[in-house]
Amino acid sequence: MADARNADRDFDLVLFGATGFTGQLTAEYLARHAPDGMRWALAGRSPEKLAKVRSHLATISPALGELELLHADVGDPASLADVAARGRVVITTVGPYLSYGEPLVAACAEAGTDYVDLTGEPEFVDRMYVAHHATAERSGARIVHACGFDSIPHDLGAFFTVQELDADGPVTVRGIVRASGMFSGGTFHSAMTAMSRGRQMKEASSARRRVEPRPAGRSSRAVAGKPHRDGTLGLWLLPMPTIDPFVVARSGAALASYGPKFRYSHYAGTRTLRYAAGGAIGVGTLAVAAQVKPLRDLLLGRIKQGEGPDERKREKSWFTVDFIGEGDGRTVHTRVSGGDPGYTETAKMLAESAMCLAFDDNPVTAGQVTTAQAMGDNLLARLRARGIRFEVVA
Repeated sequence: MADARNADRDFDLVLFGATGFTGQLTAEYLARHAPDGMRWALAGRSPEKLAKVRSHLATISPALGELELLHADVGDPASLADVAARGRVVITTVGPYLSYGEPLVAACAEAGTDYVDLTGEPEFVDRMYVAHHATAERSGARIVHACGFDSIPHDLGAFFTVQELDADGPVTVRGIVRASGMFSGGTFHSAMTAMSRGRQMKEASSARRRVEPRPAGRSSRAVAGKPHRDGTLGLWLLPMPTIDPFVVARSGAALASYGPKFRYSHYAGTRTLRYAAGGAIGVGTLAVAAQVKPLRDLLLGRIKQGEGPDERKREKSWFTVDFIGEGDGRTVHTRVSGGDPGYTETAKMLAESAMCLAFDDNPVTAGQVTTAQAMGDNLLARLRARGIRFEVVA
């Protein structure tokens, strides 16, 4: 347990949102894989629901029947301040984060408490940077967003690719996602909210650019690609309008190892042009529906938050992210792959991120930081040890 920050606090880790579907999966993962002696607690609004989760965890490890339960409500700032003051790291699965996330970010930034979440909402992340990055820098808190499928495979995958390429000059990387499995209800709600708030998202991005410093003598950017067929992979590529390329570009800006000029593009990959066209039409249809409140409400009502597929369905799901890195006249092809992206692997990534912050000897950082910037090799090693593959293909 190398990281001694805030060692005098009551808990190494507090999980907020354990009564939801992904939150419970995260709690189960911690019950099976937390190191001996880890002090942790569950937090939420309903003591009855938390007690049910605790009883379930006790079937995994009887000692967890004594797990402490903390009151935490996003509408009660004092409860969040108490949770932040008592924990070294706080995990939250309570979203959409644009609606419910800021009070906990504020409490952790003020208390110097490390924070991890699952958000894939660019507007939320940008607003949190403007409002709370400076406070977190002063307090020493590490605010790490997007610690699930958004965006760890892409952020650490690009980090791994840059290391393997080992170029001195400009570097370009493209990431290509393929997956089988259900997206989570929370992800769908977050995506629909984001698509309905195009103007606000641009305003938040502009506000961040006005205050965020740029790396001296270097540049790192996300580049919106165009639909095309990739000759290396033999796939049709469709640009993905997600938070992932922005996270990767921020890691590139923070880390000099990405070179003097780093560019990243992000795609979904399909075997045939027909599937690529179908995907584009599907995303376009959802984007249009998100602008019409009755349609948006209808779709959000049909896909519930806090619910998900059973274990049998999750076991059949998988993901791959291929990366093509180019620099100094060389090309490297790497791949990140694993199981069910929306739930099982997301819970694993989130829990391992929190434990990495709590216990590993990470680079010295503070403020709003990415997973590659805050944890890099340590988190990559943890995920490899738990079955997520990072490999060089060619």
